Amino acid sequence: MKSTQKLLLFISLIILLASCNNNSEPTYILSKTEPIPSLVIHPDSIIIVGETGNFSVEKSIETIEDGIQLITFNFTSPVPSELKPISIRFNFPSINIMGFWNPSMSSDKVNFYSSGITSKATRYAPVLSYYNNSLQNRITISLSDALNKSEFISYLKEEDVHFYPRISLFNEKLPKTTSYSITLRIDTRSLPYYETIDDVATWWADMPAYKPMYVPDDAKKPMYSTWYSYHQNISMEEIVDECKIARSLGCDAVIIDDGWQTNDGNRGYAYTGDWYPERIPNMGEFVQAVHDEDMKILLWYSLPFIGEKAKNYPKFIGKYLRHWESQGTYVLDPRYPEVREFIVDTYVTALNEWNLDGFKLDFIGRFTASDDTKLTIENGRDYASVNDATDALMTEVTSRLIEIKPNILIEFRQPYIGPLMRKYGNMFRGVDCPNNAVANRLETTNLRILSQNTAVHSDMFIWRNEETVEQAALQILNILYSVPQLSVKLGEVPDKHLDMIRFWFSYWNDHKNILIDGKFIPSNPGANYPILTAINDYHQITTTYEDIVIPISSNITKIDIINAKNTTLIVVNFDSPFSGTVTVKDCTGNLIAEQSMKFDKGINHIEVPCSGIAILEKE
Repeated sequence: MKSTQKLLLFISLIILLASCNNNSEPTYILSKTEPIPSLVIHPDSIIIVGETGNFSVEKSIETIEDGIQLITFNFTSPVPSELKPISIRFNFPSINIMGFWNPSMSSDKVNFYSSGITSKATRYAPVLSYYNNSLQNRITISLSDALNKSEFISYLKEEDVHFYPRISLFNEKLPKTTSYSITLRIDTRSLPYYETIDDVATWWADMPAYKPMYVPDDAKKPMYSTWYSYHQNISMEEIVDECKIARSLGCDAVIIDDGWQTNDGNRGYAYTGDWYPERIPNMGEFVQAVHDEDMKILLWYSLPFIGEKAKNYPKFIGKYLRHWESQGTYVLDPRYPEVREFIVDTYVTALNEWNLDGFKLDFIGRFTASDDTKLTIENGRDYASVNDATDALMTEVTSRLIEIKPNILIEFRQPYIGPLMRKYGNMFRGVDCPNNAVANRLETTNLRILSQNTAVHSDMFIWRNEETVEQAALQILNILYSVPQLSVKLGEVPDKHLDMIRFWFSYWNDHKNILIDGKFIPSNPGANYPILTAINDYHQITTTYEDIVIPISSNITKIDIINAKNTTLIVVNFDSPFSGTVTVKDCTGNLIAEQSMKFDKGINHIEVPCSGIAILEKE
């Protein structure tokens, strides 16, 4: 072995010693120590801080199983009153805590002062989880109300080395009411952190008001997007030509992004809101041409916008929440029934007239009240709450569209990814991160941890033609555990790039039952998820993004190891001797080696090209 390889092997062993449990799931253990007791949160220590005005507050406590507590606060007032800003507070000692996870995780995942999350129906989700060095949960806290705004802050106090969670409520005004109820869920079980978060998602999904939308299989197939490749400059002929190539590569649908509805090529939304296909006037013919290529088609719409230069603008004067001056658009107020009717009819008409397969609905987060929004039912408004009206609007949108086409596809992107959004859409996409493979990995992994069976899509990925095929492949390998959305001009990329896309999309389509529907095992959020794994029965697929040891259990009969890093040495740790066939391919699918091999129990290594794959199959 070369000296550099020995050094890499030594470093990777120091980074991580790994083993597998009886469920074939990798667990990451640095050393064997006495078990750390679970954190104990005394319910009496959980208090409401702030002036409650006319409201009296009653607290009830339920232990649903060992380690899970539900603390419910019921607010009641004898007369309709405004809920004043308050916070739920408690504290716990910082024992065996090494990192945290929340739905807005980005590059800073270890600074406890930055652990906060702001959530509402159209923004992230009210959940925060702390884990230890073995990636086991220490405490996961979540709220039952995912509709209204809440703010989590959980700083570490240096004087006593305790965390002090503060969950702020009602900082965004709500209409006057006589009652309000909210439940705080606290989970201190010693399970992998992602399992406790998944249990929170199940808790929400079991609530009738948050029942997730049906997810058809078409939502879990690779798609081509026009945004990064064409932006607003699309034409029927070019996109149909791209669809021909995309279909041959393994794509199943095309998303037509902003630009189809207006000939204005400037960024912004001044001409948005009429939804007449100016740039592609023969939309029905275009949709049919895409269908003729055996591709489905989705159209982009900005939900709340009526541009200041749109013909529809005068119809809704007095029925806007605000003016977004920099973008040249007004934001509709969904509390007016005629506003909701206009939005719903826009999509129903498009579906009926053009035979679309789905919608990419954008900017739903702009449906929000401001400080001067009058939260009353009057002057034609039939809802006082903007949040409640938005929920009513989106519930009607999905129900009407499903009536026409039960397998309708509806996409939202981060941060519109909370439990209530699962009721409105069946595809969640990572937020815009063009040509940033690592950010795409973080965003799609965050989504996978919380989204259960809702289809998680990558942000549309792009690269420059000058990049090597191995570099270009990293855009795909970093999002392999989500549904790929491709957005390069396929008619212009080098042939090798097409070969690479074809190989990896073929692999993805052949293994999506594992990559998407299998048991998903993310690694350390604090290290940007350096290794990702999915398992289905006895087949394991692991992608490594850093020089790190890959654990392989004796229960696994086939393992695919994907090398998404810049070194060729792959280090594996077998918990029993392994004998079988090893097949190695490069990033375009060319066979590099195929031979029978025997591996001893413990640490072994394999050479795999950058952006390539090794397939190990037991005899």
